[in-house]
Amino acid sequence: MAETNFVDYVKIYCRSGKGGAGSAHLRREKYIPKGGPDGGDGGRGGHIILRGNKDYWTLIHLKFEKHIMAGNGENGSQSRSFGADGKDRIIEVPCGTVVYDADSGEFLCDVTADGQEVILLRGGRGGLGNWHFKSATNQTPRFAQPGEPAIEKNVILELKVLADVGLVGFPNAGKSTLLSAVTAAKPKIANYPFTTLEPNLGIVAYRDQKSFAMADIPGIIEGASEGRGIGLRFLRHIERNAILLFLIPCDTEDIMKEYEILLNELEQYNPELLKKQRVLGISKCDMIDEDMMNDMRKLLPTDVPCVFFSSITGMGLMELKDLLWEELSKDVDRHMTMTHRPMEVDDYEEDEDEELGDDIEIEWDDEK
Repeated sequence: MAETNFVDYVKIYCRSGKGGAGSAHLRREKYIPKGGPDGGDGGRGGHIILRGNKDYWTLIHLKFEKHIMAGNGENGSQSRSFGADGKDRIIEVPCGTVVYDADSGEFLCDVTADGQEVILLRGGRGGLGNWHFKSATNQTPRFAQPGEPAIEKNVILELKVLADVGLVGFPNAGKSTLLSAVTAAKPKIANYPFTTLEPNLGIVAYRDQKSFAMADIPGIIEGASEGRGIGLRFLRHIERNAILLFLIPCDTEDIMKEYEILLNELEQYNPELLKKQRVLGISKCDMIDEDMMNDMRKLLPTDVPCVFFSSITGMGLMELKDLLWEELSKDVDRHMTMTHRPMEVDDYEEDEDEELGDDIEIEWDDEK
């Protein structure tokens, strides 16, 4: 049995509807001689439309629906009767979905808001009937336009989780424990690396009925941008976070070195991530006293707000919430245009035979 139904990557085939052909009919009635052309226009083919839906959390509903096709437009007929338009096909997707061309890796569009609709593939236009082409020199045109053909494309849908705060850290840094302590989320927690194999999202309750969303992604290790560990598979989920909360345990040998490794991996993946607001959290502080905390503060970066806390005892959690809310409340332009780089399609080949819940092969260097 699969432990999760979280699916954040699917490859599907889409085809819009073709336009209906125009009619080349000539009017023939008993008391109307030489009635002239009266062929109607063909109907428009159906569109393939993406619609954002806040009630969707993953792309699992598209996992086993690999072919999505819109309806074709009907042909025109006599008496200037226009053909009916083809039925549009609407694909409901979670907010934060990005679409790429599966063959070239080119970015096509993204859906970020609930109810937002984006036409992914336009249906073919219907052909004009012969009544459009009558003139003084051609009073009985016996031709009409054919409808435009359908557009077909293989596309890749990627989900990038929308959250206010994203947790970044090495495996076993206490990210899942923090998420379970400040939200109602129940992520898997265990004392071994890569316990978290999919992003988890929770809502942090704050003062005066306020709240904000926090997302946890699997741990990052040195070389993740080159595919080590779980690699790039989940780094995309922090691209849309407003604030990045770096978590480093207090028993780390060199906190600054680990912080710089995390920054470097984010820069290698997407340099725009370094423009986001950052907060440094020192976790598992129930193991040290106040004097040790004061000594550690001297070694921490001065350009990033820092807080010491313990998810187990609750020490410093309210201070952490206050700091995150203060950063979120700052008048900062967080709606900057995100540059979606072309996808390396070969890096995201999907195994059609892989079942949900299969183990992920992880490269882990014991020397790190």
